[in-house]
Amino acid sequence: MPPAAPASTAIPVWGAPTPTRSPLTGDRQADVVIVGAGYTGLWTAYYLLQEEPSLNIVILDRESVGFGASGRNGGWCSAIFPISLEHVAKATSRSSATRLQQAMNDTVTEVARVVGAEDIDCDLAHDGFIALARNRAQLARVDAHRAAADAFGLPGQWRVLSRDEAAKLVDADRVLGATFTEHCAVVHPGKLVRGLADLVERRGAQIHENTPVQFIGAGYVDTPHGRVRAPHVVRATEGYTPSLPGQRRSLVPLYSLVLATEPLPPSRLTELGLRHRTAFNDLRNLRVYGQVTADGRIVFGGRGAPYHFNSAVSPTFDTHRRIHQRIHQTLLSFFPSLSDVRITHRWGGPLGVPRDWHPSVGLDRSTGNAWAGPYVGDGVATSNLAARILRNLILQRDEPLNDLPIVNHRSPLWEPEPLRWLGVNAGLVAAGLGDIEERLTGRPSRISGALERLTGAH
Repeated sequence: MPPAAPASTAIPVWGAPTPTRSPLTGDRQADVVIVGAGYTGLWTAYYLLQEEPSLNIVILDRESVGFGASGRNGGWCSAIFPISLEHVAKATSRSSATRLQQAMNDTVTEVARVVGAEDIDCDLAHDGFIALARNRAQLARVDAHRAAADAFGLPGQWRVLSRDEAAKLVDADRVLGATFTEHCAVVHPGKLVRGLADLVERRGAQIHENTPVQFIGAGYVDTPHGRVRAPHVVRATEGYTPSLPGQRRSLVPLYSLVLATEPLPPSRLTELGLRHRTAFNDLRNLRVYGQVTADGRIVFGGRGAPYHFNSAVSPTFDTHRRIHQRIHQTLLSFFPSLSDVRITHRWGGPLGVPRDWHPSVGLDRSTGNAWAGPYVGDGVATSNLAARILRNLILQRDEPLNDLPIVNHRSPLWEPEPLRWLGVNAGLVAAGLGDIEERLTGRPSRISGALERLTGAH
């Protein structure tokens, strides 16, 4: 086995989010105040200022730009929506579900467009995403994914690949086939969030770090340093939302954990079939995700870390020895020859999960208060879509995006404790057991099927 990484590697490979901007000082009046300096808040400021350059926008963050999921994720900018189109259609209509997927597809292109137009150096590569089938049960999902997309009038959303075709993109172990979609890019998340912050500041937005928001009211927010009043308040707090008054049960913060290898030479990446920066995973139930960075590292992460009682969030949860070891072993199951490669970074962070796993964005016109998220781990792209919708709602622009099923969607509250703790952690255990069941039987798991029917997650 490679030598252990030093203890300091809880810092993301994307860089340590550290405050560089001054806190708020005193009361302030603004046109829009945004709580949270991550992707949602920064994209919202960007699109508002693009439309109305004279707007006075104040952005507040308890920590620093990109401290949360925006600076800790695995770098996928994908068109994945966390619940199936079938579940979206049941709640709305098949045409609404189709339009939502098309909007997600377009959002990947929009992020790439802005990054190019605004010269944001974030190592973006729009090389698609491959989902490998590495046992018979996963192979059955390959055809199911394509059939589901075809049924919603989205032919070509997923392209089925043979084992040999898959190996040309990712030469992982025990691959039987795969699906591929072009609707995914990979980025350096830290560079993207910091680049967006610099961009909106140049456009006139004011960002204050080390400024915790204690209360969001109708047309104002309170902080220890003063009150900011504005006709519109945007809550963009993702996995940290339960810390706000009245929001304890609105979502659960689930931790996703990630690791990164030392940089690999091009010859070594070629041996692994990783000649392109195509995002990759396999079709297991307990999700994993990988990419190759611009400097040749493999970044690989996954779910499975426990939910903490009463929606607790703490830096001490950013690493979990057993789960990080499991993620490393999963990476080695993809690429056994990496056993001599050093892991240089291990980190993690919370992502927000609503009770129905359904992301949302909306505006309460009676108060002027707006919100976006949570995104269930797929926020790099979805935050951009949500920000454009928030721009439309705040500026009263009439666009087709405003009719998407995420707009003004209201998720039910999570159960009170200890039911929440028991239910969430039981679901995580069940997803892991479903993967074991599939490896043993070669058939899609009944356990996982029941979970999908219950939550809509896929």
